[in-house]
Amino acid sequence: MEDITKRYDNGEVTVIWQPHICQHSGNCARGLSQVFDPKQKPWINIHGADTEAIISQVKKCPSGALSYQLNKD
Repeated sequence: MEDITKRYDNGEVTVIWQPHICQHSGNCARGLSQVFDPKQKPWINIHGADTEAIISQVKKCPSGALSYQLNKD
C-alpha cells in the first residue's frame, strides 16, 4: 500500500492519519463516532468534537496510524 498521509485541521489541532499502518481496530469510531466514522467521506469530521476530546481519542490508537499536532497561533 502506498504511504499516504492525510491531515485534518480544525484550527487548534491537526489530526494526522497514516492509513498504511492502520490496524482497523475501530477504537477511534467506537470512542468518538461523531469525529471518526468510516462510513463517511472523509471519514474524519474534525469539527465533530472539541479539541480535547479529539486528542484524547487519538492517543488511544493502538497502531499509531492516528496522531496529532497542536497548531500554533
